[in-house]
Amino acid sequence: MTRKEIADNIRSRLGIENLNAMQRAMERQSSKHIVLLAPTGSGKTVGFALQLLRATGRPDGRVQAVVIAPSRELVIQTAEVLRRIAAGVLKVSALYGGHSVEEEKATLSVAPDIVVATPGRLLDHMRRGRVDVSAVRALVLDEYDKSLELGFQDDMRSIVRRMRSLSLVVLTSATQLSELPDFVDLGGAATVDFRGTDEGAGGAVSLRRVLSPSPDKLETLEALLRAMGGERTIVFVNYRDAAERVFGAMKRAGLPVGLYHGGLDQIDRDKAIVRFNNGTTPLLVSTDLGSRGLDIDTVQAVVHYHMPSTAEVWTHRNGRTGRMGASGEVFVIESAKEDVPEFVSTPDGDFDPAAAVPAESREAVATLFFDAGKKDKISRGDIVGFLCQQGGIDARQIGKIDLRDRCAYVAVPRAVAARLLADLGGKKIKGRKVRISEAR
Repeated sequence: MTRKEIADNIRSRLGIENLNAMQRAMERQSSKHIVLLAPTGSGKTVGFALQLLRATGRPDGRVQAVVIAPSRELVIQTAEVLRRIAAGVLKVSALYGGHSVEEEKATLSVAPDIVVATPGRLLDHMRRGRVDVSAVRALVLDEYDKSLELGFQDDMRSIVRRMRSLSLVVLTSATQLSELPDFVDLGGAATVDFRGTDEGAGGAVSLRRVLSPSPDKLETLEALLRAMGGERTIVFVNYRDAAERVFGAMKRAGLPVGLYHGGLDQIDRDKAIVRFNNGTTPLLVSTDLGSRGLDIDTVQAVVHYHMPSTAEVWTHRNGRTGRMGASGEVFVIESAKEDVPEFVSTPDGDFDPAAAVPAESREAVATLFFDAGKKDKISRGDIVGFLCQQGGIDARQIGKIDLRDRCAYVAVPRAVAARLLADLGGKKIKGRKVRISEAR
């Protein structure tokens, strides 16, 4: 793609008028081997896209560029950004576990120009002859540090060995790497390091301690969340069973809370993020799986219910708030006699939930699920028109619409959700009968 095509699409399809400092530094890079060090939320996908898309020529019936990412969520998010920037010029396909292989086989029947994939899924398609990477010129190893943590090194090595035409390699990481991969040429790599800059770190973030009189911390967590009045908040715990326990306790307390961890089915993880983003459940209890690689809107606060296990985990959790110049809050719940790691710092002092003036609670939101999406020729405008005309609500009452290939999630005031479900049953959108239910 040309610089002008890339710039025009970034402006018109992503709404970015001016690149940030990190993205400008990536745009200026002339090296063919680049290591990009930048925290979550710094806009690194656009940063490496500037290099990747310039290195990708016009469509020629072969895969020309590959992005390897460690999680399904990051693959989906990255592919969507690349699709918008490459719109009208290049085809982008996303390959990952947890959804239909048949749909992936269909999209691969005509070779995409760019593949974004998790290592295992890409390697499986390659071994079955569905993807040929021999002509790939540009490779991005996104969040390489996380890929190492998850044990994907051997899969990545097998994939890269089949790439015989590489001219550009970009490796991204949120932390400094002790060693670079031995299966790809990064000799003399240029390093673009924005970990310690004000822009890379995001906006002003306060770090405060919350003292818990009990080692259990549940009562303290509930008091803290109530004091925050429904701000979009992620509560981090260290284990899946702990996530289930904390989630259950907060739900029984009547708080609008969701759950996210690796033991959930993919559809339940997707719904948790949709409901978190649109305000249905503005509180999310998560393991460290949720600390990066997710397409999450602005997070006002992060709560460490359990102490982070490493300095890197501390950094990644905190990186969910204060992103892209926004302010944020970090709370560390500490019980008496608890061991606090040296890297955990709360320089802004203590916070007492009991003494806080509770923020005004927001209007309760419900999420409606539509069993049709983009591939069924349904648009956001179709959904808005349907709800207004058939459901009798004002367009201003409709919140975030998350439109997927085969479904859609729509935020509406909880006060009207039950009536909408009753009134819309059996109605058609664009001549198609669509089943509508509440996403729980």
